[in-house]
Amino acid sequence: MSEFPEDKALALASQGDREAFGVLYDEYADRIYNYIYYRTGNTLDAEDLTARVFYRAMRHITNYTDRGLPFSAWLYRIAHNLVANWHRDSSRRKEVALDDGYRANKGDEHPEVALMQSEDENALLRLIRNLPEERQQLLILKFVEHMSNAEIGEIMDRTEGAIKSLYHRTLLSLRDEIRNDQTGQFPQDALEALDALK
Repeated sequence: MSEFPEDKALALASQGDREAFGVLYDEYADRIYNYIYYRTGNTLDAEDLTARVFYRAMRHITNYTDRGLPFSAWLYRIAHNLVANWHRDSSRRKEVALDDGYRANKGDEHPEVALMQSEDENALLRLIRNLPEERQQLLILKFVEHMSNAEIGEIMDRTEGAIKSLYHRTLLSLRDEIRNDQTGQFPQDALEALDALK
């Protein structure tokens, strides 16, 4: 944080300082958006839910108490709850927004290669989105946010050992799903990619 350290920004924000809250927003908005995007698969919903996370955080920051967990853990819990509510809304359909496809940049691979990679990634994302919520959350925090098991444990309110165990069970579940796939929608090298994650 360029303006002042997080603990100072947090202290000021909890006293109602909106500029200090803006510093916290600048620090965490992209990470929260990424987390929500990977849980919803839709940029518009991710933007809306990210805005709601920070609106809710701003409304309740005066009640925030430091219990030894990082401020980010509080934000991720708010995000998790909002995404869970979003998924419970039975009128929502899971869809990939049109802007989530291939974007050509100079030096990129041939468009057909990029399209195949995009289709493989989308197939894996569909598989992950069919997992129970806590397993989706674990994989997103680990591979999108690049958090350690200890950090994930703080956010999910579990021990580091419980996170390791859940991670192992999740990989086994994904491996079984890919092996038992009769539709051919998952790339064969997906198993190799999963084995590399052990």
